[in-house]
Amino acid sequence: MTVTIKDRRRTPIRFPYRAVSWLAPLAVLGIWELAARLGLISQQVLPAPSTVLTKAAELIADGELPENLLASLQRAATGFVIGAVAGLGFGLLVGLSRVAEAFLDRTIQMVRAVPFLAILPLVIVWFGIGEGGKIFLIALGTSIPLYLNTVLGIRQIDAKLLEMTEVVGLNRAEQVRWVVLPGALPSILGGLRLSLTAAWLALVIAETIGADAGLGFMATNAREFLQADVIVLVVIIYAVIGIVCDLITRLLERRLLRWHPTYAKLHA
Repeated sequence: MTVTIKDRRRTPIRFPYRAVSWLAPLAVLGIWELAARLGLISQQVLPAPSTVLTKAAELIADGELPENLLASLQRAATGFVIGAVAGLGFGLLVGLSRVAEAFLDRTIQMVRAVPFLAILPLVIVWFGIGEGGKIFLIALGTSIPLYLNTVLGIRQIDAKLLEMTEVVGLNRAEQVRWVVLPGALPSILGGLRLSLTAAWLALVIAETIGADAGLGFMATNAREFLQADVIVLVVIIYAVIGIVCDLITRLLERRLLRWHPTYAKLHA
């Protein structure tokens, strides 16, 4: 007589992290809408999401929102590209060379410690109220996080790997290509996410310098006329853009770090 023993082990239930990450902000919007409809929140102080959505439809229909959104996206993209190239370039130099570190790092750390609002008057003196000053602020805000994370990523590379490349006869360029950049890539991509956030924070400040278009321009005008729905709309647009930028960097991480054992394990 054969006795069959059933395997009582159950397949572990995976927590729906991704679903919860989207349901949480939707729940906040639902509570916000309900509180506004019940009169718990004044429409003059914080309009309901439905009111903000109606206002957004009006601004899209008359072309005001697309025009200002495009202006902000162009500024942010230009400043981000310039800042990312500078941050990555200086980060590689300082991370790979003690001489470059001696010349550059202390100065960059000092610039990093200066708040944007403190240098805003000086930027106006340098560039006036044109586009140059706005792009400069965005580039500055973008470059610092990427610089810091690039240097950190390079410093965390195992020295034995670099010694091995010398043993096998790789030159400096090959060391950077095959060891330094792949080893520092997780930290660089982390810096990229921070840089995208910093670019939008800098944009908000930059668009206070005599801007005649952009999301900041819309918010400033709305403040003058006490249009709370427009101000909330601008804030929501910033939040949505931030989410989109974060999703893009996550996709880059999934594509570029598929080979990384720790990343693959955490995102399996």
